[in-house]
Amino acid sequence: MIGRLSGQLVAKQPPWIVIDVHGVGYELETSMNTLVALPAINESVSLFTHLTIRDDAHLLYGFGREHERALFRALIKVNGVGPKLALAILSGMDEDAFMRCVRDDDSKALTTLPGVGKKTAERLIIEMRDRFPEWEDGSNALLPLEATNGRASAHNSLADAEAALVSLGYKLTEASKMLADIDPDQSTEALIKAALTQRMSG
Repeated sequence: MIGRLSGQLVAKQPPWIVIDVHGVGYELETSMNTLVALPAINESVSLFTHLTIRDDAHLLYGFGREHERALFRALIKVNGVGPKLALAILSGMDEDAFMRCVRDDDSKALTTLPGVGKKTAERLIIEMRDRFPEWEDGSNALLPLEATNGRASAHNSLADAEAALVSLGYKLTEASKMLADIDPDQSTEALIKAALTQRMSG
């Protein structure tokens, strides 16, 4: 089991990244919350990981916080929730926001996430009440944000952000609408974060 990777961040293509560990490139899929907190390309990075082994693939998921990984692991145990939907949930809200939704029976907030309908939201609230991991003070810090090296063109950033939102489960027209009113002269990560924040605030 691969539980953590430390190395050089060599590629970011939301939601995928590649970390070079002593000459071996590990491809990981991350939540958007982790993605936007990553350092610049060619900088050092350390992520908690979860490995899923299927008949047709070995899939590695990366998380900037141990608690995010713990919640991911709890989510994929819920009936009908696979890794793709779990990442979509973690991309749309952080762990504390998700906990509040469960504690407050706020199924409406959960249904704003792609792939989460009313029945799924209700199931998440019921099943997750007893599945929260232990949350210890000081161990849930975000990775430091750093400026990216160089600036991609606005067109490329928008296209990449749109593709990332679609990969999370949003429809193409929905992703385009989410990005329509956001300043395009930003990094892909910043566009994604702004779109998801705007979506959650309604």
